[in-house]
Amino acid sequence: MFKLQASLSYKDSLDKLVKTDELLKKRVTNALRKLSLDPTHSSLRSHKVNTPDHGVCWSSWVTGDIRVIWKYGSSERLIIILFDIGGHSGSHKVYK
Repeated sequence: MFKLQASLSYKDSLDKLVKTDELLKKRVTNALRKLSLDPTHSSLRSHKVNTPDHGVCWSSWVTGDIRVIWKYGSSERLIIILFDIGGHSGSHKVYK
């Protein structure tokens, strides 16, 4: 099992994204649970991406347009650092 550590930028993005959307909150919680159990779970569709703020990271699927951006902890691969969450497309996309 992986320990998830949320950065401040992730927390800020999450707060803005979900606000009062209970269904989206449940979907994010479900995706994070899967991520903590197995980052390569097929439903997450995890793959490497280049982000403007965090360099090369992993992107995992939450919904059709929502992705969570993360990296393995540098010295400990049992830690996953969450950097961002947001859209896959549009003006507020989280990676290129």
